[in-house]
Amino acid sequence: MAALIDAISVKRRTLFEHENVPFVCLEADVSTPTARGGQTLVRLKVRNLLTRAVFEKTFKAGDKFKEPDLSVISASYLYSDGEGSHFLDQESFETLTLSAETMGDALGYLVDGTIIELQKYEGNPIGIELPMFVELVVAYTEPGVKGDTSSGSVTKPAKLETGLDIKVPLFIKQGEKVKVATETGEFAGRA
Repeated sequence: MAALIDAISVKRRTLFEHENVPFVCLEADVSTPTARGGQTLVRLKVRNLLTRAVFEKTFKAGDKFKEPDLSVISASYLYSDGEGSHFLDQESFETLTLSAETMGDALGYLVDGTIIELQKYEGNPIGIELPMFVELVVAYTEPGVKGDTSSGSVTKPAKLETGLDIKVPLFIKQGEKVKVATETGEFAGRA
């Protein structure tokens, strides 16, 4: 039997199951009543792992949740086509496919062979967890002009090999590899 999780102990990034649907907590806020006999409430901002929808829900502190039947496997990105994005399970060498809706904007961070964490719920793939940083090649950017800091901006736009647009410092040239933070989509350094 899976362990039960109290609503009051749910924190950021906690995975739980409510009404047979897996969720991940994005934010948790506990409000303790001032009056005697009042209920302690837990307000959670959660993401439905099946639909990717984000919403807020309030629970009583004593409400209990099951641990979801989630497993995380290591997989490498193969390619995307009309059917979706295809990944190779690094242990079973099985090909797994995720729909474009499930992928969202994650494709901007994936090149062939990128190793990611793929989430499975009850044996079916439902989403991916990108690494914190990815290294991508700058496909196009204007050359930086010396002294071009009059506007106060010391960055310029760049298009990466995946089609992702980011801002990079003036010294970055076309063809260079850069490190990009997947959570924010921002330049994090040279690779």
